[in-house]
Amino acid sequence: MTTAASTASAKPVALVTGAAAGLGLAIATELHAAGWRVLLTDRDGDAAASAAHALDAGGATAAGRALDVLAKADFEAALAALSAGWGTPAVLVNNAALTLTTPVMQISAEEFSRVTDVNLRGCFLGCQVIGAAMAAAGFGRIVNVASLAGQNGGTASGAHYAASKAGILALTKIFARALAGQGVTVNAVAPGPLDLPSVHAMVPADKLAQIVQTIPVQRLGDARFIARTVVLLAGDDAASVTGAAWDLNGGLFMR
Repeated sequence: MTTAASTASAKPVALVTGAAAGLGLAIATELHAAGWRVLLTDRDGDAAASAAHALDAGGATAAGRALDVLAKADFEAALAALSAGWGTPAVLVNNAALTLTTPVMQISAEEFSRVTDVNLRGCFLGCQVIGAAMAAAGFGRIVNVASLAGQNGGTASGAHYAASKAGILALTKIFARALAGQGVTVNAVAPGPLDLPSVHAMVPADKLAQIVQTIPVQRLGDARFIARTVVLLAGDDAASVTGAAWDLNGGLFMR
């Protein structure tokens, strides 16, 4: 007899960083809808737990946990908790990011380090810790959230943000080569401007309208579309895709 508990235990496991809101929450939501058990992590553990509760109040297929991406020990603790409960994660989404819009000539050394540490070092630690566990298990899918800013050098989101996202694209290729022989793929998604509350809060309405006019498809990106691309990369149909950056920018950057 198949029970709800046994059905839940058969589902593969995903870990998403920065998942309490915005794009991270959209990714966690789409993975959950596609049949994954999802650990939503965020520096704000209460917000992550609340978001997970909204997906599954019983906690069988969604859970929330505090995780500071600057702390390797936090990744190790999350991995240990998953391994003891649901099992080794088959998917890692490195989404956590910090965006500051300080003009480039006014960025302090401390602020530069703060942004690049969260965005780039956090991605590195996630790939290293969770990627090693995936390699030992012989299977895994890592998806890193980069950005159009890291491809075209855009500074609207901050030069340090753009630099960190460019670094994520490089790390994606490096880890893809390192883990390919162990059954682990590593890819990146590179969104353009998204229709998210955080974007509307950061960019004045008149400037945002001007940005939309420069986008060939004439609209901001939809976080759900980005999330569904992540689901595709997490699935069997993308087994031969690794080291790739998926451009999801409405035509702002073509190659």
